[in-house]
Amino acid sequence: MITADLVVRGGMLADGQCADVAIADGRIVAIGPGAATTPRDIDATGKLVLPGAIDAHVHFNEPGRGHWEGFASGTRALAAGGATCAFEMPLNANPPTLDAAGFAAKAAALAGVAHVDLALWGGLTPDNLDRLDELAEAGVIGLKAFMSRSGTPEFAAADDATLYLGMRRAAQLGLLVAVHAENDSITAALAQRAREAGRHDARAYLESRPVVAELEAIGRAIQLAADAGCRLHIVHVSTGQGVALVSAARAAGVDVSCETCPHYLVLDEDALERIGAAAKCAPPLRPAAECAALWAALADGSLPMVASDHSPAPPDMKQGDDMFAIWGGIAGCQLTLPLLLEAGVLVRGLGLPWLASATAGAVAQRFGLPTKGRVAPGCDADLAIVALDDPWDVTPDQLHDRHRLNPYLGWRVRPRVHQTLVRGQLVYDRGRFGAPAGRLLRHRTTSR
Repeated sequence: MITADLVVRGGMLADGQCADVAIADGRIVAIGPGAATTPRDIDATGKLVLPGAIDAHVHFNEPGRGHWEGFASGTRALAAGGATCAFEMPLNANPPTLDAAGFAAKAAALAGVAHVDLALWGGLTPDNLDRLDELAEAGVIGLKAFMSRSGTPEFAAADDATLYLGMRRAAQLGLLVAVHAENDSITAALAQRAREAGRHDARAYLESRPVVAELEAIGRAIQLAADAGCRLHIVHVSTGQGVALVSAARAAGVDVSCETCPHYLVLDEDALERIGAAAKCAPPLRPAAECAALWAALADGSLPMVASDHSPAPPDMKQGDDMFAIWGGIAGCQLTLPLLLEAGVLVRGLGLPWLASATAGAVAQRFGLPTKGRVAPGCDADLAIVALDDPWDVTPDQLHDRHRLNPYLGWRVRPRVHQTLVRGQLVYDRGRFGAPAGRLLRHRTTSR
């Protein structure tokens, strides 16, 4: 009989078996009925025991813009939503993560306050092509580029030459490149025409960022990455057509993947007019047919993963009548796992294996985290213990991000995260938080 530090007893795993999960030294050491003896246990009878979600796309904005979110509040929200690891984007911090010094500043900001493990994206802009090597050496999970304006003056958009040269060096460094794919010429011109016509309403904003602007940029990024030999990841794909472009390129031998976000799955474009600023994002919400196409792509596996793109801002930046001027970002990292369990598993019957892959397993595999994303011996004991039918209302007092403003306020959700463990440490327990246990994950690559 194995002796463990902690055993999670009697929960149902994603594969359908009810088993004990034994944990020692932060790792899973055994799975099965009566897997181990221990002085400490958690009774998970009647609940799901899932791999903790890995959110590949969050904006916590430290250092420099911690009043927008911050690592402490942002990671509390992640933990309360059953996430155990996240990848923090480089652009909204000030300074942004464009060199080793920027990486060090962000590492210092998260130390001792993060409730979940964090990896850091580095930036790829016209201002730091000569700094990519030091970002790789620091341990970034990949490089992020914007093919349109980022919204922050410190993080410039990558023109085609910058993107191509950066991809070539990234390939040599063994780094993946992620892109925000929208054609800036199209979106900027359409936005200008709308404003000149005196339009600044929600429908004008939606019309200024058409599907073709996203599709053109996805296709261009794929062509550049294919020639550069670079691994490519398209963030927040909002249309089934975008997923199809990625799938076709992958079938042709290009090393490309993509993600979507919960808001593109459970909200359509009419929600922007109905909800207002809390539902503004870029790319924007799409027609209901595109939501259905994304669900179909998730079901057939061509769309492998879901990330929150948690992008908050102070309340005064999410107010006003000018939809073009309002900050374009949706806060919702605490809701990713509950919403996918609700809309994907309970409503559409996609199954727990799908859920575990889309929120954890596929992310860990794509980004090279071999001990994350699975409930299996040898893996980190990163677990979400979830009641599948314990309804709760999304109200500010139930949320844990800084501003508690998201488009889901007032929704009733049936799945509820009861506990979250990071490497065997209980970081969230029914509304209470343990001591911050998150670590900085430094990704190591092999350059060539």
